[in-house]
Amino acid sequence: MKRGIDTLIPLLVDQLSPGLSALRTADPATSVILMMEVEEEATYVRHHKKKIAFLFAAMRHHAQALRDAGWQVDYVRLDDPDNSGSLTGELARAVERHQPARIIATEAGEWRVRHAMEHWADKFDVSVEIREDDRFIASHAEFDAWADGRKQLRMEFFYREMRRKTGLLLTERGEPEGGQWNFDKENRKPAARDLTMPHPLSFAADDLTQEVIALVADRFADHPGTLDGFDFAVTAADAERQRAHFLRYALPQFGDYQDAMLTDVPFLWHSLLSPYINCGLLDPLDLCRRVEASYRAGHTPLNAAEGFIRQIIGWREYVRGIYWREGPDYTSRNFLDARRPLPAFYWTGQTDMHCMAQAIGQTLQNAYAHHIQRLMVTGNFALLIGADPADVQRWYLEVYADAYEWVEAPNVLGMSQFGDGGLLGSKPYASSGAYIDRMSDYCGHCRYDVKARTGPKACPFNALYWDFLVRNREKLGSNQRLAMPFRNWDRMDADTQRALRAQAKAFLAGLDEG
Repeated sequence: MKRGIDTLIPLLVDQLSPGLSALRTADPATSVILMMEVEEEATYVRHHKKKIAFLFAAMRHHAQALRDAGWQVDYVRLDDPDNSGSLTGELARAVERHQPARIIATEAGEWRVRHAMEHWADKFDVSVEIREDDRFIASHAEFDAWADGRKQLRMEFFYREMRRKTGLLLTERGEPEGGQWNFDKENRKPAARDLTMPHPLSFAADDLTQEVIALVADRFADHPGTLDGFDFAVTAADAERQRAHFLRYALPQFGDYQDAMLTDVPFLWHSLLSPYINCGLLDPLDLCRRVEASYRAGHTPLNAAEGFIRQIIGWREYVRGIYWREGPDYTSRNFLDARRPLPAFYWTGQTDMHCMAQAIGQTLQNAYAHHIQRLMVTGNFALLIGADPADVQRWYLEVYADAYEWVEAPNVLGMSQFGDGGLLGSKPYASSGAYIDRMSDYCGHCRYDVKARTGPKACPFNALYWDFLVRNREKLGSNQRLAMPFRNWDRMDADTQRALRAQAKAFLAGLDEG
C-alpha cells in the first residue's frame, strides 16, 4: 500500500485534552488528528439532548483549538452524508483518505469502545498503538496492586494512597492537614434560604454551538431533556473561567453544604465542573492543586478543600479502578435480584413526590443533579422499589452530562443500587423520608407527610424502606451495618409490620399499573 501521512490519531469525545498521551510524541507536520461525530456514540443509549450538544460543541471548538496550535484535523460531522455512523467505520474511511503508516490512540474509557479498538489492528494494514490514558492519577497497574489481596476495596484507604502520591493537603511531615484524612462529618449541614448563594457562570452559545444545537434538535428530538437555556462552557478557556468562579465564590462554603438540597435551587455551592473534567477540558490534578492553594491562602476552610479533593482524587479515581478491574460483566450484576422497570416519571418528572419531581425535573432541564440528589433521592427510590439496576444505570448514563460508563456504572450499580453485593459500599444506601427531610426543604412542599408511615398521605419512602429491608433480609440480614434497623423492625408489633408491608405493596402495585 502506498503510504501517505506518518500518523493518524483518532480522538474520542472524552479526550479533549491538548496533552493527551496519543499526541505527545506526534509531529504535527506529519500527523492527522481524526475527530468524529457518529450516530453510534450518540444513540447507544438515549443521551440527554444537552449532553449531546455539549459534547459535539466542545469537540468542534477543540478541533479549532488544535488547528490553531498547528495540527492537521480531519473532522467528520454527524450530518456528513458519507458518515458511516460508527467509530470504526470512520477510522476505515480516514485510513483510505490518508494512507497512514501507523495509528496511535489513547485508550478508551469504556469497555464497549475498548473492544472495538482492540480489533483495529486486524482490520487495517497499519501498525496500531493504544496508549494508556495518563490523565488519571492511578494507572490500572497501580490500582490493581493496591487492590490485590484486600478482602474489601474501601475508597477511604485508596484515597489516602492518592493523597500520599500527590502530596495534596499533607503537612511537611507527610501527615494529613488538620490531623485527619476525612472531614465528611463536617459537610452535612442543611442549607437555609437566607444564605447568599453564588450562581455558576452561564455561557452564551456562539455560532458554532448554535449549529450543533440545531443539529441535535433535529436528529435527537426523541431523546430526554431539553435544549432550552443551553449555557455550557464548550471551550477550555470558558471551562477555566467556570473553575475560577467556583474557587472564588462557591468553594469556601461547598464543604458545609455539599449534601444540602433546596426547592428550585439546583446548583447551591456545587462546582458544575465534572462535565469539563470528564471530557478533558479541565485537568483534575491541576484543579485539586488550585483548591489546595485556596486553602493554604486562607480563602477556603479545610473541610471544603478536603471534601472537594476527595471527590476527585479519591472517589473519581477509585470508581475508575473498580470499573476496569471488575471487567465488562460488572454492569450486569444484580445481587438483590431486582427486576422492576423504572417508573415512567423518571423521564417526565411528573410525580407527587416533591423530592423526586425536583431532582428529576432539574435533571431533565440541566442534564445535572448533584450527588445527594442522585444517591439519596432518585437512586434511593429506585433501590427501595427494587428497580432493575441495569435500567437504573442506563438512565443515569442517559441523563447526566458528566456520565460515562466507567464513572456511572460503579456509582450507580455499586454504591447506589448495591448490585455488586457490597464491593463498593459496606451497606445499601437505603433511607426513609427522614434523611431527605433533614437535608432539604423538599418535604415541606410535598403533598405527602414525611412523618406518616401508613395511610393515604404517608411519604412513600417510609413504608418502602421497611419493605426493602424485609424482602431482602436473606441477603442483607447478616450485614452488621444494618443490624440496628433489623432490630428495630423486630421490635415492632405484628399489626405495625403488616400495615407497613401492605402500604408498600399497594404503592408498588400502583407503580406496576403505571
